Formats: sequence, structure tokens, C-alpha cells
Amino acid sequence: MPKYKGWAGKILRVNLSDGSVKAEDTNDYLDYIGGMGIGYKVMWDEVPVGVKPFDEANKIIFAAGPVTGTGAPCTARTNITSLLPSNPQHLIGDGHMGGHFSPEMKYAGWDAIIIEGKAPRPVWLRIEDEKVTIEDARKLWGQGIFDTTADIAGIMGQETQVAAIGQAGENLVNLATIMSNGNHSAGALGGVMGSKNLKAIGIIGTGSVQYAADREDWIALNDHVMSIIGANNQHVVPSTPQPWAEYHDPASRWTAQEGLFWGAADKPVETGICEPENINKVGYRTQKAVKDHGMIAEDYTVRMGGCQSCPVRCHSSLEIPELENYGVSRYVMNTCMGYWSHYMAMRNMDEKSGFLAKTLGAQLADDYGLWCNYGQLGRDLNYAYDKGILKDVLPAAEYNSIPWDKFEAGDPEFLVDLYRRIAYKEGEISHLGDGAAWLAERWDFDEDYWNDEAHHLWSPMGYPLHHANESNGQVGSLINIIFNRDPMNHSHQNFLGSGLPTKLLKEIAAEIWGSEDAVDEPANYTPMNRAKAKFAKWSLVTCALHDSLTVCNWMFPMATSPLKKRNYRGDTSIEAKYFSLTTGIKMSEEELYKAGERILTLHRAMTVKQMGTVDMRNEHDIIVDWVFDMDPDKKPFTPGTIKMDRDDMEKAKTMLYEELGWDPETGAPTYDKLVELGMKDAALELGKLGLLPGNVQ
Repeated sequence: MPKYKGWAGKILRVNLSDGSVKAEDTNDYLDYIGGMGIGYKVMWDEVPVGVKPFDEANKIIFAAGPVTGTGAPCTARTNITSLLPSNPQHLIGDGHMGGHFSPEMKYAGWDAIIIEGKAPRPVWLRIEDEKVTIEDARKLWGQGIFDTTADIAGIMGQETQVAAIGQAGENLVNLATIMSNGNHSAGALGGVMGSKNLKAIGIIGTGSVQYAADREDWIALNDHVMSIIGANNQHVVPSTPQPWAEYHDPASRWTAQEGLFWGAADKPVETGICEPENINKVGYRTQKAVKDHGMIAEDYTVRMGGCQSCPVRCHSSLEIPELENYGVSRYVMNTCMGYWSHYMAMRNMDEKSGFLAKTLGAQLADDYGLWCNYGQLGRDLNYAYDKGILKDVLPAAEYNSIPWDKFEAGDPEFLVDLYRRIAYKEGEISHLGDGAAWLAERWDFDEDYWNDEAHHLWSPMGYPLHHANESNGQVGSLINIIFNRDPMNHSHQNFLGSGLPTKLLKEIAAEIWGSEDAVDEPANYTPMNRAKAKFAKWSLVTCALHDSLTVCNWMFPMATSPLKKRNYRGDTSIEAKYFSLTTGIKMSEEELYKAGERILTLHRAMTVKQMGTVDMRNEHDIIVDWVFDMDPDKKPFTPGTIKMDRDDMEKAKTMLYEELGWDPETGAPTYDKLVELGMKDAALELGKLGLLPGNVQ
């Protein structure tokens, strides 16, 4: 039995090499909460330095936190941890997916699934509550994700939740995804499943997740959350003027308005005026199709969908008959980069061809299980094409077989050819799926690849900026140096992009981080200060916390709200309240954040151990030159530029390290900080390896 409520109490360990299946106690991992925390602890304890992502000795962990499955709003995330194939040093990292997979895992009685070893032939994992079997997947191997999901649901039942890989994962493409519900994907780790000959995991659970609170207290907290929740990414003002709204912001994802419809519904549904007090219309606020595609999408929108227990509904479900001309279904569902990355792989697009490229690309990539590296794959293609590199590195026969005429004409059918080649590793061009750092080395890209702002590369590790220096200067920049892939961190961006005026955001910032100076006007940055370091730390810690609880970092933390009567204040203590009511462990906001800090610091310690150096400042936390060299006619900290200053960013690193209790010279966790966070064993191990600042033994 679990020691506390919320957790299922068991972790499933499956060894594919010897076929063994066993249950272990979740209680051993409670200090790391769940999700990301469990994943990091398993990897720290069990995967030796030097193991590579596709080695049999690597492991992959699917994990959820105690709040997932309770029905609390926006809490259906799945965290997947392993070694990153696309990272040039194969460092530890995470993929994250929404949908219904992790709640079903909890209902089946499991907090996490640890996959180790390698099956001698293709298999899939069948989980029906406590009954777990390893099934033959040879008939599934070679199929796309859509057919695989349908076939497993046909065997187990229509309520089955499936996490699967497509041909990209089978063929060990570095940029392969794991997909659930046909459109919820975890980037970067599909090849790890493929390397283990694991095609899919199917789960049916008939249990439930228990919470410790009285029913009335639980309902009261849910009602409170629903009263301050905004739209997708916690945008709390509408995109257009509304009779109820004091503010509006065209960039907001709160797109609902009079005359805007789900136009392809059986009976068109008007999104209408969604006053904040009308919680029954929260699901109408985010008409995400028109945000991702423009108004052309309105007539094709069937509905908005999303994850289990989420009222926000940020995935647009579209019916586009023209897609059948390309050999795919007319029905497509996705959101954000799941659409946009395919547009980036094309050129010369008008409104209609761009719309078809986004939606066709989403269908193809989701079925093959192919990840875009946050849009970088398309930018890499265009760079290599424009520089003439493809003509040099591709054999002439291969180059001439590629339909470049369709590429130049903006014909979406080009993607049908391109994505097949990448997913099946057909020819030299398939190395676009290796990831940016590997590709740049293989094709000998020039320095301008890294140092031109247009290419969006952020780190020499080959990941692009993701709400970086364009998001409050030093704050976004600091967030982008810590993780080993694009950070997948929206804590700061949700706050900055809420739609509220900067003056009001500054007032709220002073209440959270101690000074209005934590926030600048967009593209009008000031030099580094302590409040910005606190803002960056808060964003990093909350991200680790959310991926461990597991709640949606697109919606939490809710630092702002749409309510004028609250002076637009949100509530940053919600996560601690849910944790306490769920588990019965009374924990304050400060105490829960300390647990998030423990998880973040374990990630850092693992990275230090893998890299074999304490000098994170100079060997890991590196920013490419364009961030400092862009806009040559402007100086940093002048209006109209997001250009950063090198010396100021070094000062920013020092301040962040100090806030996190890491060594201010190197950026590595100190012995004292590790002990303070309850990780003395990790401190002793790093000490024996000579990997503590000052070489503390």
C-alpha cells in the first residue's frame, strides 16, 4: 500500500533482455515527488557514466506525479527520462507529453515504468492493472504510430492508452518522438525505445487515484483554480477588445470573440464572449486553430481538444478534405510547433499552401514519430540548401531524386518525400534527423550557421532558443543554459506573455521576487540585477516541480489571473495546496519549491558527472555569438534590441548560481548545497570523482 495518498505506491520495472517484470516501492522515491524526479533518481543510481542512448545499459523511465489522475485541472502530463540521442555528449534529458497516458498508468496502479535491457525481437508491453506481459510486436514493426495505436486498442479495448514509436524510432533516428493519443508527443527519445525493440506500451487501468483531502476542501480548491485560470499558456486577457476586459493583447491565446466559430462542427459553435466568471466557457477561450494557422482555419475547425482533466483545450481538431490528396487522413489534431515546424521546412508559401504544409506535416511527422527539434530541422534544411551544402554532400543521384521543384514552389507534397527519407534513413539527406550539432559536424557547416540570428541556434549542443533572450533578456537566457536540450520551460513566458501591461507585471513581480526590476519592457532591457536572478531561479525550479508533480507548465504557475477584482493577481501557492490536499503531507509553497530545487540540482549533478567537469560555466552554459553580436548598430540595453552583453551575462550566471546555492565560479553544485537538499550520497559520489567545486572529498 502507498505510504501516502496520491501515489499509486508501485513502480513497474521491465527488463526486456531477460523478460522479467517486477513491482517496486514508490516510497523510496518520495523525496523526488514523481515524474522528472523519479526519472533523474533512477538514472543517477543505475546508469553508469559512458553509457550511450542506444546502448542496452541505458534506461528509459515513464513517470507521473502524485497529482496526476486526481482530476485536478491541467495535471495529465507524462515525463519521460533517458539519455538524449540528439545531444552531442548524450547527456540526460526529458521528453514530455500530455494526453491520457499517465492518468491511465496511475489507474493501473503504477507511478512509473522503468524499461531496461533490450528485447531479442520487437515487442510491446501490455499492462492491464497488475497484469503485465511482454507481447510479440513483429506484426506491428514497420507500422506508423496511428495504425500501431489502433491495432493495440483493437486487442486490448478502445479505452486503452498507448505510447508508441513510428518508423523513425524503429530506425534509431535521433530526432524521434514517442507519441500518445495520436498527437501528444515527447520529443527526442523515440529512438531509445526503438533501440530496445520496444514498439509501444498499452495500458488499461480500472483503479483510481485517492486523495487525502475532505471532498469539500478539494472542490473549493478546484473552484478557486477555475476562477483564476486563463487561456492557453495562462494568457489572462483577450486578443481583441471585449466589453468585459480592461486590457487586450493581439498576441494572447485567449482568442474567443463574437463571430469566431468552430466552423466545421456538425453545427458550427460560436466561441463568443467568454467572461472570466463564466467557467463553463473556459474551453471556448482558446480557439487555437486560428492562432496557429490564421483565420483560414476557422472553417476547418471541428472542435478544440486536449489532455485528461484539462479545461483549456489547446489542441485544434481539424477536418481538411484536401489532405486526402496526399494519402493521409482528412482529420488532424495538434498545436503550436506540432504545426509550425513543417512550415519552416518549406518556402514560398501562400496562405493556403502554408496551411496545408502545417497540417500535412503534422500528420506525416506524428505517424512516423519524427521530432522537429523545436523547428530546427526545417531551418537546417533551408540553411544547407541555400548554402549549396546539399549539392556537395549528397550523391548526385540522390540529390536529383529529391523533388526540389516542389520545395521551391511551396508545394506541401515535398514533405511527403522528405519525411519518408528521414524516418527510414534513406540516403544522406536523412541525417537531417540526427540533430543540429551532429549534422553541423557531419556536413561541416560554416561558423555562420551558429552565429547568424536567423538560424535560431542557441547552444553549441545544437538546440534552438526557446523563450530565451527575447523573453526578458537575461531571465530567458539563463533558463536556456541549464538543461541539455531546449528547456521546455514556460514559467517565465506564461507570466511575461499573460497580456497584462508591463507596469502591472512589475507590480506583481515586486510581490513575488522582491523588486519591479525583475521585469523589463519588451526589447528594452536593463542590466542584470538580483531580482532577475530570483525570477530565473523561480522559473527553473517551478518547471522541475511541474514535471515532477506532474502538472502542465503551459498553465502553471498561475501568477496572474483574468480577474480585475483580484487586481489580476493569481496564486503561486496552488501547487503546494494540491500537493498537500492530495498526499496528506502538509507542505508550504516554500517547502515544495525546495523539493523542486532538489530535483533541479540532481539534474545539474548528473550533468556534472556525465561531463566529468565542474566547470559548467565555461563547458556547458555556453551561448552562441549572435546573441551578443546581433544588431551591430545598436548597443545592449538600448530600446528596440534583444541583444545581450557578454560581461553582463557572466554576471547573470554568477547571480543565478548564487541564488541556487551552486558554486558561483563554476556553476556546479557544492557539497554543502547537496547536503542541505538531502543528497549527501550524491555529494560523496561527486567528491570521490573529484567533481565538487574546490575538489572537496
